[in-house]
Amino acid sequence: MVQLVRRVGGLFFVIMAVVIVQRFAPDTAIPERSVALALGFALIAASLLGHLTELLRLPRLSGYLLFGLLCGPYLLNLITSSMAQELEIVNGLAIGLIAFIAGLELNLKHLRQRMRAMLIIGGVSIVGLFTLLTIVLWIAWPWLPFASPGGPLARLAASAVTAGLVVSFSPTVSIAVIAESRAKGPLSELVLAIVVMGDLVLIVFFALAMQFAQWAIGGPTSDVSILVHLSWELVGSLAFGALVGGFFGLYLKYVGRELTLILLGLCVLLAIASAALHLELVLSALAAGLVVENIVSSEGNELKEAVERSALPVLIVFFAAAGASLQLDALATIGWLALGLAALRLILIRKATAIGTKLAGLTEIPDNLIWMGLISQAGVTLGLATIVATEFPGWGSEIRTLIVALTGLHVLVGPVIFRSALSKAGEIGKLDANLEEQHASSEGF
Repeated sequence: MVQLVRRVGGLFFVIMAVVIVQRFAPDTAIPERSVALALGFALIAASLLGHLTELLRLPRLSGYLLFGLLCGPYLLNLITSSMAQELEIVNGLAIGLIAFIAGLELNLKHLRQRMRAMLIIGGVSIVGLFTLLTIVLWIAWPWLPFASPGGPLARLAASAVTAGLVVSFSPTVSIAVIAESRAKGPLSELVLAIVVMGDLVLIVFFALAMQFAQWAIGGPTSDVSILVHLSWELVGSLAFGALVGGFFGLYLKYVGRELTLILLGLCVLLAIASAALHLELVLSALAAGLVVENIVSSEGNELKEAVERSALPVLIVFFAAAGASLQLDALATIGWLALGLAALRLILIRKATAIGTKLAGLTEIPDNLIWMGLISQAGVTLGLATIVATEFPGWGSEIRTLIVALTGLHVLVGPVIFRSALSKAGEIGKLDANLEEQHASSEGF
């Protein structure tokens, strides 16, 4: 109780300090120090709110998201639109670090015994969701608030593109929940494998659906087809990440010093190179982590300790910025449809994972927990939705608004539900049991 009061008091004073700075500082001074103000405010206040949500047995990153949402431009406006954009300078670093952590968690020898079950559950879930949502959207399209793409064949193409976006999972958020909860066990491993597989399959499905849509609807063409472009993203990203991971593994093996600093530099390199070479950062960083974990496993434990030291401040700023960037106006515009589609998606995920678990004969993980790790959406989904809006300015722009609203809902709800599943599976039970002791022994805010 004392810790709760202290953290609430600390949060109040930090917020009041920012209010005073914004109200009484000269207008010309604020822009010059807005980056420092935004970073400092996010690191301190979001961290405090994250501790409060952890006391309520919720993920810390939910506290970071909630902080960004409440203090962002759509509500209190303590973090203005320009400040929210400045916070996004850590996005590449954060996504690279989170995906690298995922690669470190995927030990192929350890996962081999459950690989068949992962493929069956993931395949049934992804393919089943994509097929059913395509059919539902094709039937319901005339009654939805979207422009008509054309005849039945064009409507089928638009429905397939939309279904590919709606089906997608969020490796970034799922990995962050596992990392900050220090969860370890069959459920976290299975969910991690499925969301990574889903990210790979999404790129293929989306490429094929966009090619079909361009043929059926007659969208604008480019010198390099979307299929070729996304194939480069898929294969090139994995190859580049594996190469970087190999060099990093040599550094670990023969040098092995200043790992935290070198790791952050590696993630910055991956982010810059991925942007310059038009690669998918999540896949590149994931491949790098896979190579390190499965080839240089003897040095992996020291690296994981460096990851834990470097991850916290990066995650705080990343998810605080994500919360501040949630577009509440999209929810206000098309919120009813987003809620309905989110509910349908949740039901289909739950049914598909139950069927997949039964077909795989998996008994060590209850099927009523697996679906809880597949709810979050973010990251690559928004980027692909922007491609749709660019290629098809009419209905594509409306679909992008829907996807923005959906990801906003799922990124807030998904981490809470996933952490609940991990707790029920007993994979973070030790952390929860020692939570009071950890807070009682901590000093200051």
